[in-house]
Amino acid sequence: MNSMQRPSTVFAGGGMLNEAQIQAYLARIAYTGPRAATLDVLTALHASHLQHIPFENLDISLGRKLDLSTPALLDKLLQQQRGGFCYELNQAFSLLLQSFGFQTSLISARVFNGKDYGPDFDHMLIQVLLDGQSWIADVGFGDSFRAPLNMNGQAITELGMHYQVQPEPGTACFRLRQGKDGKDGKDGKDMQPQFRFSLQAFGIGDFEAMCLYQQTSPLSHFTQKTICSIATPEGRISISNNKCITTERGERHVRTIHDADEYRRLLQEHFGIHLAVDANIQKLMARHPA
Repeated sequence: MNSMQRPSTVFAGGGMLNEAQIQAYLARIAYTGPRAATLDVLTALHASHLQHIPFENLDISLGRKLDLSTPALLDKLLQQQRGGFCYELNQAFSLLLQSFGFQTSLISARVFNGKDYGPDFDHMLIQVLLDGQSWIADVGFGDSFRAPLNMNGQAITELGMHYQVQPEPGTACFRLRQGKDGKDGKDGKDMQPQFRFSLQAFGIGDFEAMCLYQQTSPLSHFTQKTICSIATPEGRISISNNKCITTERGERHVRTIHDADEYRRLLQEHFGIHLAVDANIQKLMARHPA
């Protein structure tokens, strides 16, 4: 099925997922565990999602407008076996979590670019309330934390990276910080901001203007380069423009993709993505101006 076809009737409607949608979603992320609103299940679903549905902006690079409606979103992720970015992936994951009985809300985050934070709704996160505690889930940022983060400030370490949520004194906001192992990351000496957020809940409509900006503005990094990336047990594999990047336990290997056939093969082999025959692979491989 290509992106121009209508969604299957299995994925018609909006709001909560029905049983057919839930089954298709669980098959997509290869999850066969229990259905219960527990921390173990939340953690397992989060990890399975990251390792089976890629973070990607191929449609943006191909000039296709994104549709955030539930039927179109589920058709893209489950029928077409595609991925997406935060507004797509975290919205869909939140619906799946709700079907398990989790209490979730969509919250806005401002991404740190090395100098300052971006605008409101720059990124979408999921807040999960569980047994009186608040957790942050995120399957739509690319290379980031793999297990949900507790809002109590407890740091976690994954594959040599440290992650911690901290409150900002005098505000209702929090910061997610990350740092590399081997540089006193645990005590915060090398921890850098990743994004800033509050716990105010929003509807998907509140994110639509920024979603449109991200896919159309020449200032958006999503229009400046093509990315397709997925977590692996030991790291991550990504395609960025005409480069294939593999990271395992902190070791990074980069090689050039030489032609459209190789690009298409890598998409199928590592991400399970089969683009339509008329997709402009050369456009995906092109280097965009910074």
